[in-house]
Amino acid sequence: MTNRAFITGVSATVLTDAEREFIRAERPWGFILFKRNIETPEQVSALVAELRVAAGDEDAPVLIDQEGGRVQRLGPPHWPVYPPGASFGALFDIDPQLGLAAARLSSRLIASDLIDLGITVDCLPLADVPVPGADAVIGNRAYGTAPAKVAAIACAVTEGLEQGGVLPVLKHIPGHGRASADSHFRLPTVDTAESELERTDFAAFQPLADLPMAMTAHVVFSALDPVHPATTSATIIERVIRGRIGFQGLLMSDDVSMNALAGSIAERTAAIVAAGCDMVLHCNGDLDEMREVARETPQLTGKALERASAALAARKQPQPFDRLTARAELDALLDRVGTA
Repeated sequence: MTNRAFITGVSATVLTDAEREFIRAERPWGFILFKRNIETPEQVSALVAELRVAAGDEDAPVLIDQEGGRVQRLGPPHWPVYPPGASFGALFDIDPQLGLAAARLSSRLIASDLIDLGITVDCLPLADVPVPGADAVIGNRAYGTAPAKVAAIACAVTEGLEQGGVLPVLKHIPGHGRASADSHFRLPTVDTAESELERTDFAAFQPLADLPMAMTAHVVFSALDPVHPATTSATIIERVIRGRIGFQGLLMSDDVSMNALAGSIAERTAAIVAAGCDMVLHCNGDLDEMREVARETPQLTGKALERASAALAARKQPQPFDRLTARAELDALLDRVGTA
């Protein structure tokens, strides 16, 4: 059977009967977990397995946002704390090779945590380039303010995830760093000239254009499309994301339920698909909204299916890894930031 082109969240730590029937009937391509879905390692593993059984697909991708810092769905007491992206940027400024090594180690450790649970996709790395005065929604999640530095650290983060058998999702393409508002709550507009966007924001994403998956930004770039955010802008998707940046992998929306988008959930979903996104992401676990998304989402066919299949095929088997040694090495590297 063919999947529908959406990724869904669920409401709690186990599936309800209604959710199980919804998944069986609508066949989402994948799933995403949040803190509301997480209690213990045993419970998360059981939920991941239950999702795949309901989907009838033992390889269905299961996603999570596990960046480190303030965006970390898995945390104490069962999982360690990881540093925010800015820590790697600070170490990079002391010694670029050490900054890259720390970024790679951190994401490799994260991948090890995820694979133990059956989670195969991490919504990481970020290539957002913040500027003074921007909303703090990105803040210290970013690796720095210079595009080349951001791209280099994002590449190292990607390497760590891939070595651990976890697929990366590049975000938030073509850039959320200049946003003056948190798109969870309202729509940000960026009025920067196209030439400056190309030199900074877009430039950070270009070295990462071969990643298997990317997530859009709910941000209006008025120089390119004064009406629609990137997520629902055919102009930005075709001209910038697929064109200028050169990303040809699976393109998913950021969460369709975020308040940056206008209209009903059904209208937002239809707009995302019409603009050229391959996959609609719905996160909050509201079953009524999930049904709206499913009604407006097409079967996964054509180019979108090719990209989805290629993304899953890109996942590697985890390489041998000494977790205790790696954690000690990471902590020693991060201590140098504190000393400096």
